[in-house]
Amino acid sequence: MRFTDGLEDVADPIWRAIVDHPMVVELGQGTLDEAPFRRWVRQDYYYLTEYARVFAYGAAKAPDLDRMGTFAELLGSTIDTEMDLHRAYAAEFGISEAELEATAPSPTTRAYTDFLVRAAAAGTFGDLVAALLPCMWGFNETGTRLAAEGVPEDDRYAEWIETYAGEEFTELTAWCKELMDDVAADATAETRDRYRELFRTSARYEYRFWDAAWRREEWSV
Repeated sequence: MRFTDGLEDVADPIWRAIVDHPMVVELGQGTLDEAPFRRWVRQDYYYLTEYARVFAYGAAKAPDLDRMGTFAELLGSTIDTEMDLHRAYAAEFGISEAELEATAPSPTTRAYTDFLVRAAAAGTFGDLVAALLPCMWGFNETGTRLAAEGVPEDDRYAEWIETYAGEEFTELTAWCKELMDDVAADATAETRDRYRELFRTSARYEYRFWDAAWRREEWSV
């Protein structure tokens, strides 16, 4: 059995909780108020900046040139392509580039990105992959499960669903799962347990990222 097959019992309850969250339910129906989603878009822009740092660490820690090249490509595409697309998508919700750049991370966004960068910087290459995997797998599952119910009439929400349920993102998710399986194949039981807990923590943050936007989370002091 592949290591990622064994993660299903950890992952599936969290993916179901995400899809059942009222913000995601309303996104799928196309009835979501713009305010929480505008907040989500701004926080996700900050997240992408730190996400790129994880790819940089991945390139530095990769055990071979092939994987080094893939992480370098992901770093470049995140900075040069995905963030530009994110700016264009944000503009559809009336969010300017200046607003995106000025976004301060919420407590959850700060905690999640700090967790990812710490795992990438202080951990092994395998630790990095385990922490990174839910970022891709979670969005792909959310998009796919929403798409199965039919895309909403609101083109902006339909675009979100179609992006993360689409072939390109599905292939990226499959690549990351295969990488996790390769890294875990010869790992000790203790190391595999550590990978599992890193995965679980990151997946939980995926849920909290949605919930924080829905609650309009702010620092209390």
